[in-house]
Amino acid sequence: MNIRMKKTHSGQVALVTGAGNGIGRATALAFAANGLKVIVSDIDIPGGEDTVAQIKAAGGEASFVQCNVAREEEVKALIARTVATYGRLDYAFNNAGIDIEKGRLADSSEAEFDAIMDVNVKGVWLCMKHQIPLMLAQGGGSIVNTASVAGLIAAPKMGIYSASKHAVIGMTKSAAVEYGKKNIRINAVCPAVIDTEMFRRAKEGDPKKAELAVLMHPVGRIGKAEEIAAAVLYLSSDLAGFTTGVALPVDGGLTAI
Repeated sequence: MNIRMKKTHSGQVALVTGAGNGIGRATALAFAANGLKVIVSDIDIPGGEDTVAQIKAAGGEASFVQCNVAREEEVKALIARTVATYGRLDYAFNNAGIDIEKGRLADSSEAEFDAIMDVNVKGVWLCMKHQIPLMLAQGGGSIVNTASVAGLIAAPKMGIYSASKHAVIGMTKSAAVEYGKKNIRINAVCPAVIDTEMFRRAKEGDPKKAELAVLMHPVGRIGKAEEIAAAVLYLSSDLAGFTTGVALPVDGGLTAI
């Protein structure tokens, strides 16, 4: 899929967390294809380095920085490395997240709760906490956070994950209002089920559940990572210059039911 922003952004810089596979990788590749320099970040070193290799093979420019977004010192180091490498930060896609729940809310463990909230909520907060001051100093920027349709509707047997994505949307809207007059736009993208490595592993473990996931979507299929990347690029681009504080469903009609 050839994803294009309104114009080429030569010299500008994008940061993508969780870029070692799936939606993050697709978005990093799309940013690079539009002429941006890309900081590829992930806790997974081989995955992140492979994303960088794919960008360079296509003629783009990228660097990998390992980061656990749940740890503030690592996030601070990520932003510092971004500035040291490319001198600025114009676009950030805070995409790193996890889903490790196995059952109903009362059956979940405290360890599961802490792990999900640390990455999905604290991780997004820490990234914005350290990205926003840099963008303020530069005179503006754009941030997109990965939420989920589970942040818009109920998600049975994914209650903690759903709570974490509701929190991402709440932080996105609040920050958008706080920094709207400072030329920083902050939005969220809300994917439904997407064909990523995570989905394929789930499909192998429970083919019937995967089949039901397909049937949930009115369009009759699950989404592609490149389709989420297209939404992120739109929200990041000048085409969305009057758009901020939005939680955009990219869900095959799931939330329209």
